[in-house]
Amino acid sequence: MIRGTLYIISAPSGAGKTSLVAALLKARPSLVVSVSHTTRKPREGEVDGEHYHFVNAEQFLGMIEDGAFLEHARVFDHYYGTSRAAVEAELERGLDVILEIDWQGAQQVRRLMPDCQSVFIVPPSRDELRQRLQARGKDSDAIIERRLGEAVKEMSRFGEYDYLVVNDDFDRALADLVAIFTANRLHTRPQRHRHEALIRDLLASGEANP
Repeated sequence: MIRGTLYIISAPSGAGKTSLVAALLKARPSLVVSVSHTTRKPREGEVDGEHYHFVNAEQFLGMIEDGAFLEHARVFDHYYGTSRAAVEAELERGLDVILEIDWQGAQQVRRLMPDCQSVFIVPPSRDELRQRLQARGKDSDAIIERRLGEAVKEMSRFGEYDYLVVNDDFDRALADLVAIFTANRLHTRPQRHRHEALIRDLLASGEANP
């Protein structure tokens, strides 16, 4: 079986990453999203084990000591981490795995798994980003301003990624993401394995021909 590919997708809060990834999963059933561990409290509608594995700080720090994480970082006063064993299991099943992580986590993953692919998503403007954060209606003005400041720092890291997607139009941004995943599936090495019989037949000596 062909081992899957690990993808990193990063974006500042409000860029539309969550919605784009959800739509991408519907378009590409061979994809799975790694469920991260976090020490933050669940938001309304979030389910433990589905959106995140919610743990306390003591549990999280214990997992760090055990080397259980492929990456981990502290973001907005909370810890986030990706289970290395869980990711490896999905890749060995031949599935492509998406990590929705920030640039700090992306740097850690690249050091451990340099063959991964990475995508950074940005909004079309700062004004649009602010409007999207305000439209959520979940955060105070102070928190929104803090998130905007952090967004600038995050977006300055776009050059570390393999691909850059501008989410100015949702359908176009989704098409761009699908194109990235399709192109990587068409690399010669995995295609050679998938179509081994076809290639063997195409390259046969032709002795059956007159």
